[in-house]
Amino acid sequence: MTIKSFDELRKIREEYRYKVSLRQNNENTGDMIEVLIGMATCGISSGARETLSTFKEELNRQGLSNVKVVTVGCIGYCHSEPTVQVNMPGQKPVLYGNVKKDKVHDIVEKHIKGGKPVENMVLKVDFDRA
Repeated sequence: MTIKSFDELRKIREEYRYKVSLRQNNENTGDMIEVLIGMATCGISSGARETLSTFKEELNRQGLSNVKVVTVGCIGYCHSEPTVQVNMPGQKPVLYGNVKKDKVHDIVEKHIKGGKPVENMVLKVDFDRA
């Protein structure tokens, strides 16, 4: 791609600014929802790259600027890859298993926007043990 002017460069910058912000910290981190996607070898081989891309696309499409997508290593549930953890401010983390790209929309609509976990995908984990 050849950029021919500063205006063209500014346009490209604005187009990608939101996509980049999904992966960066916001100054108001207390209000940020975090979506952690397990990207260890087992997750990647099970489709975590597609899950990651679909989360970013869905959040971008809906204009949800209070959600940060973070790639992490092994979450420890290889039998349920791809795994996704949703951290809502003031609530216990929720860990989802077998999150293929076709399930991302439900998590965004019901949990991230609606505040209620998608129970049939939740892995039963006791986060108090850590």
